[in-house]
Amino acid sequence: MTKTSMRWLLTIAGVFLYVGDIWTDIVLAVKYFQEDQYVWTGFTVMFILIGLLVTQIFSYAWYWDDLNDPLLNPEGKKEISDMSKPGLVVLHAFGFGIFTRYYHLLKEGFQVVWMKSNGDGVDKLREVHKKLFCVATDLSMLKLFETFLESAPQLLLQLYILLGHNEVSVMQCLSVAFSFCNIAWSLVDYRRCLRRSLPYIREMPSGLPTAIYLLYKIFTITSLILSYSLLLILSIYTTVALTVLWLLATIWTHLLETKFCSSRSLEFLYRAVAGVILTFTFFNVKGQDTKVVMTTYYIFYTVINIMSPSLMALLKPELQTSTLLLTISGLICGCSVLGLVCLILYYVHLHLRRVQREEDEVDDPGKETKSLARIKNFLKP
Repeated sequence: MTKTSMRWLLTIAGVFLYVGDIWTDIVLAVKYFQEDQYVWTGFTVMFILIGLLVTQIFSYAWYWDDLNDPLLNPEGKKEISDMSKPGLVVLHAFGFGIFTRYYHLLKEGFQVVWMKSNGDGVDKLREVHKKLFCVATDLSMLKLFETFLESAPQLLLQLYILLGHNEVSVMQCLSVAFSFCNIAWSLVDYRRCLRRSLPYIREMPSGLPTAIYLLYKIFTITSLILSYSLLLILSIYTTVALTVLWLLATIWTHLLETKFCSSRSLEFLYRAVAGVILTFTFFNVKGQDTKVVMTTYYIFYTVINIMSPSLMALLKPELQTSTLLLTISGLICGCSVLGLVCLILYYVHLHLRRVQREEDEVDDPGKETKSLARIKNFLKP
């Protein structure tokens, strides 16, 4: 099986995780409503809608950019991917933006991977692959947005309910499992798309580097979400602290003067989304040297992971011998240590550096599609 066909099959797996994540959350919201748990219903639905709304806004804006992109639409057609502007509005208004992108990626990818090329030349095939890659990069970014606007907050909410209110059901466990898998999938998928988009960075290989990077992200995000859960159990006013943390991250992103979007209003929305992502994990917002910033971030991360079980034990002494608290504290400690070890291992030994450029090679952003420009302006390695 070729690498391209494997990516096509993995795209189907991505669709399954995306649909499963949303479906379990919707079923869980219905369950809470039937049990008269209106607060949990409201929060569960709110996270679904926020993730859906924001991704539809970005998806529509990027379709609009692609319509005006002379490389993707050299003839100036009024349609893109056989969809007119009114059709795009309707699809995104009903929340089908990501599904539409998945449909076109799988459809066109199937023709490239599983059908004969009909004698197409090398240049033609290269253009087709480049177009498919542009669709895939847009999808990876949208999935990343959806993950941290819906899956990560949903995971935190359900863990808070499970741990703090002793309410356990099969659907809650399924929701947690799908959210967890969706987070892991979107992180690795985005990272691989990002590295493939940068000509001076070697593609992230499969195997050990991918596994270590995935473990680094999963361990650090899991420990942080568990710490947030304990703090929420300790006091519901932790939500205020999390809001302040999001505001600080958003302000920091704003001060960096990111230039990810084609319009000012969308840029502000992107910075707010970046603030949410930074609340759960670190990433390089502007492609600069991040040794100092990353070190500062993970010092703060370590403080939170030490503080949350410690405060729980001090302020609720009756729980000091609780099996649940001891288990969660052990998970936080273990995941923190393993996450930081994987982080150091990846960036010291497995992080692929820039490849040697030719002396006369000049990057020309004017000759790349807007899809590639978007991902290059986003979370650089």
